[in-house]
Amino acid sequence: MEQFGNYMMVFIETGGLLAPILFISFHLFRPLFFLPVVFICISGGVLFGAVAGTLYSVIGITLSSITFYIVIRLMPDTFGKLVRLKRKLLGNSSEFTTSQIALLRLVPFIHFHLLSLCLIEISENFRDYTRSSLLTNIPLAFVYTSVGKWLSSLSPISILLFLLALLPIIYILRRKEIIIKWNDFFQVST
Repeated sequence: MEQFGNYMMVFIETGGLLAPILFISFHLFRPLFFLPVVFICISGGVLFGAVAGTLYSVIGITLSSITFYIVIRLMPDTFGKLVRLKRKLLGNSSEFTTSQIALLRLVPFIHFHLLSLCLIEISENFRDYTRSSLLTNIPLAFVYTSVGKWLSSLSPISILLFLLALLPIIYILRRKEIIIKWNDFFQVST
C-alpha cells in the first residue's frame, strides 16, 4: 500500500494537467468502487493541498451529483423505489432543507446519494438541483480536504502518537456487553 501511495505521489507531481483531470474523473467512478466521498476528499488534500484539492473535489463531487441526477431520471421505476425506501428509513414527512443536507453531508456514514435523492425531492428543476448540490458540496469538500492537508503535514511519529492516543478511547467506548449462550451458562449433564 505504501508503494502504491508513493507511485501515486510521483504520478501526481509529474502529471501536470492530467493529474487534476484524473482526480476529478475518479470522483465520477467512485460509486463503482464503493469508496466513500470522504476518502477521496482527504486524498485530494494530501495530493494537491487544501485550496486546489478543495476546488477539484467540489468539481468532481458536483459532476458526480449531476451524473446521479441524470441517471436516476432515466430510470423512473428505480427512482420510485429509492424514494419509497428513503421514506421507509426516514419517515413520510422528512423533508430536509439545503442547509440541513449540507450539514448531513459532513457526517461520513450517511450515504452521499441518499442525500442527493433528498435534494432531488426538494428541487424544482435541474438548475435548482445543480445549484443546491454545489452549495451542499462546498462544506464537505472544504472540511475533508483540509483534514487531508493537515494529515499530510504531520510527521509519521505524530500520526503514530495520534493513533496510539486513539486506542484507549476506542477501548473505553467499546460495546460492554457479554453474550453467554444458554448451554454454556447452564451446563447440561447427560
